[in-house]
Amino acid sequence: MRKLFTLLLTCAAVGLFLAAPALAADSSKGAANAELFGVLTLIPPVLAIVLAFITKNVVLSLFLGVFSGCFMLDLKGWDIYSAVIDGFLRLSGEVLASLADSWNAGIVLQCLAIGGLIALVSKMGGARAIADALAKHAKTPRSSQFVTWVMGLFIFFDDYANSLTVGPIMRPVTDRMKISREKLAFIIDATAAPIAGIALISTWVAYEVGLIRDGYQMIGIKANAYGIFVETIPFRFYNIFILAFVVFTILFLREFGPMRQAEVRARTEGKLVADGSTPMASEEASGLEPESHVVPSIWSAIIPIGTLIVTAFLGFYFNGYHAIEDQALLDLIHSSPMSFTAMRECFGASDASVVLFQAALVASLVAIFMAIFKKVMPIKDAIETWVTGVKSMNITAVILLLAWSLSGIIKELGTAAYLVNVLSDALPPFLLPTIIFILGSIISFATGTSYGTMGILMPLAIPLSFALQADPNYVLLNVGAVLTGAIFGDHCSPISDTTILSSMGSACDHIDHVRTQLFYAIGVAGVAIIFGYIPAGLGMPAYVTLPVGLVATAALVRFVGKPLPKAS
Repeated sequence: MRKLFTLLLTCAAVGLFLAAPALAADSSKGAANAELFGVLTLIPPVLAIVLAFITKNVVLSLFLGVFSGCFMLDLKGWDIYSAVIDGFLRLSGEVLASLADSWNAGIVLQCLAIGGLIALVSKMGGARAIADALAKHAKTPRSSQFVTWVMGLFIFFDDYANSLTVGPIMRPVTDRMKISREKLAFIIDATAAPIAGIALISTWVAYEVGLIRDGYQMIGIKANAYGIFVETIPFRFYNIFILAFVVFTILFLREFGPMRQAEVRARTEGKLVADGSTPMASEEASGLEPESHVVPSIWSAIIPIGTLIVTAFLGFYFNGYHAIEDQALLDLIHSSPMSFTAMRECFGASDASVVLFQAALVASLVAIFMAIFKKVMPIKDAIETWVTGVKSMNITAVILLLAWSLSGIIKELGTAAYLVNVLSDALPPFLLPTIIFILGSIISFATGTSYGTMGILMPLAIPLSFALQADPNYVLLNVGAVLTGAIFGDHCSPISDTTILSSMGSACDHIDHVRTQLFYAIGVAGVAIIFGYIPAGLGMPAYVTLPVGLVATAALVRFVGKPLPKAS
């Protein structure tokens, strides 16, 4: 492993130094930098991803990935010394810029606030009580996983809220049933972005609809963008199949690949995490237990968590309402404020990161008030408990900031533009949806962002598909391939924020989560291509491809997966 690590760094360094005389980049021009650097634009994401798997140290891997990109942007000629100094300064600037972004800051703050909220809920005995209550319906490994999956579907409106809420609530239950943390993290991750991406009302809708509207305007078609979004749902094969895949693994109690090793370890040895792994959620928060005088009550969890969800829903509505500038749309909302259209538009226009932070803060205040009112602890201890929970999320905040910094550097280098130029050559029309799906997967895996990938590919996919075949259903298929490929790649990427948050919410080692999930995601993506995008590209309707694909997904679990031993 050490030799491989050294070889990787050496190859990266040689590649940089051989190209050194040509590296004098203008960091504000991603497309120009893509042409200037060529294949070298892949160094930062590849270095970060490969080192993460080799070293199992996400912070170090992301730091070196960001620094390599900064070094490239500041290397002029052979002046390596200045490039190192300027690269470090650029890196610090990227981290500051990531934190200064209101969206990013909101995500960091909501992570910290939810960490404090979960600590309070645990200290009040709410987590223990709700775990005991759920245990009545989750008496077996099968039922406990199914309850987790259902909870993930209920929190459909935002992937971040899903990752940060389901894990801490269900972790005590799945731990009791000897479900590995890797499997818990997979269920959480598989019901986060995949369900939020196809939900009729979610924080994703406005962005996706906006991209669709702009793309159709490019080909001179004035269309109902939201209607087109809804029509793409049957073509979102990966999203649908991965949700079904989770259910099939639960029903059959079969696993394969590294996930089976993790599940066998948990069932037979009682080890929920692998030896030498580092769970992302600190035991400082997950180990909080109520005092002996505290009588556990499910209301100590239901009220704070319910406040979080209700406040988030209200926040999405009113935050989005104040962000809408279209007077005609405002008049429609005024005339029918509770209509589906009004809720859809308001949710879509809201700033999800800010709303979720505000909701977590309100829920935390409610939890503190409950702790004092029920005489669980005095105000001083309640605040200290909240701060303890906040501190447990520090590592998550660091990883998110470095992941966003890497994304910024990749954008400056033009990595995505390079990939699009290399991989988007002329192809037979029936293969275009598959190629778009794969291209979106590669870009989102390398950049760790599904939003960015959608923004890159949608303006290319709609005009290209319309030029190849001016059939509305064919264009819809390719739009679905963009949206789904972006989620698949993001689902696999170790530098994706939702992947990171799923590891944190389940208290799983991040690299173990990525490693075990990768085999499942790739298998389902293969089903989506073979039984979804290729037949659909040949003209097969969705009412045929979807059932056939679901049967193939079930067969993948049944015949590739192997039965699990009973818990000892």
